[in-house]
Amino acid sequence: MPASSRLPPALNIITLATFAASLSARALDPVLPHVADEFSVSIAAAAGFAAVFAFTFAIIQPVLGAAADLFGKARLMIVCLVLLGLANILGAMANSFWLLFASRILAGVGSGGVFPVALSLTSDLVGPEKRQIAIGRTLMGSMTGNLLGASVSGLIGDFLGWRGVLAVLGVLVIVASIAVAAGFRGAALTRPPKTNFAALRQGYRTIFSNPNAFCYVAVFVEGCCVLGLFPYIAAFLFELGETSLSIAGLVIAGFAVGGLFYTLSVSRFLPWFGVKGMMIAGAALVGLNLAVVAFGPSVKIHAVSLLFMGWGFYMIHGCLQVFASELSVEARATALSLHSFFFFMGQTVGPIAYGFGIQHAGKAPTLLTAAAVMITLGIVCARILRQTRPADQAAS
Repeated sequence: MPASSRLPPALNIITLATFAASLSARALDPVLPHVADEFSVSIAAAAGFAAVFAFTFAIIQPVLGAAADLFGKARLMIVCLVLLGLANILGAMANSFWLLFASRILAGVGSGGVFPVALSLTSDLVGPEKRQIAIGRTLMGSMTGNLLGASVSGLIGDFLGWRGVLAVLGVLVIVASIAVAAGFRGAALTRPPKTNFAALRQGYRTIFSNPNAFCYVAVFVEGCCVLGLFPYIAAFLFELGETSLSIAGLVIAGFAVGGLFYTLSVSRFLPWFGVKGMMIAGAALVGLNLAVVAFGPSVKIHAVSLLFMGWGFYMIHGCLQVFASELSVEARATALSLHSFFFFMGQTVGPIAYGFGIQHAGKAPTLLTAAAVMITLGIVCARILRQTRPADQAAS
């Protein structure tokens, strides 16, 4: 497509980085039973590896965003990729539960410094008129990694065990870091970072004085209402008599497939709907399919609903990422890292909120409430968020 063909070649390197980081993030999911057996812990305790990874990813964002603006985005992303690769390799050699737990904390830090910084680099490389398409390209790497992560890890685990999974993916991420370093040799950015601590403080003021900072509230709500649902999908399918975890994995993977549809279609739909229309349509699509899941349809309808939910989710989420990228020029990495912080904190709160709602109000009322919240969110975002120049753009 013409718009996409004119995007900077460096985006391919950034996409590779997000793919490697996302692939690694799902590494232990399919092999947790083997991990639990080896260290004589429960599955619930082993599942804590995923929780600590996501929580570390969230809380480290403000620090990494500031570091990227202070020391350079490409440099920090390369360092974090190396850290992620080494953390996986160290995890493969862990001889105790707590050493493996510590390695997943390091992996969360490493992964946390890749995706938000990749979005910031993408925003630096591409102007606002093509930014949503470019971010869609970057998202494709992340979503493909999420889609393939569990299946690839399961395949490797069948032959090499869970240690082999971490070792292979660790090496893959190290290779990706070398490719990223080579790709950015010769300075992909047009100027070195000029941010200092004084400018960073001003950057925070610039970010939060902008009315478009409402996008942080929006992504927190998204994380709660959409990603917070995922831990319950398998239980919903159990209620329908489908007890295969592989089937549950495929149903959830439909969400990522819908996200890939978004990346392939955004360049066509954006001119038709505009940013406001994309947010409303995306939120409505998410709300509609949350309502479908609420009434317990068949397994096949669950899969189709998750696919369309993913498509709708990334329609609104992609717009919010663009708004976050335009909150500040000098503190862009900080702005996008805060975006990821609020999004992942939403994913932390979401499962708790869903659990409370399902236990006390029931499945259908809880999901219908989430559907109404998402539809309302799309309308509110369309009314509040406006495409404006960052307040510090003139000084850049």
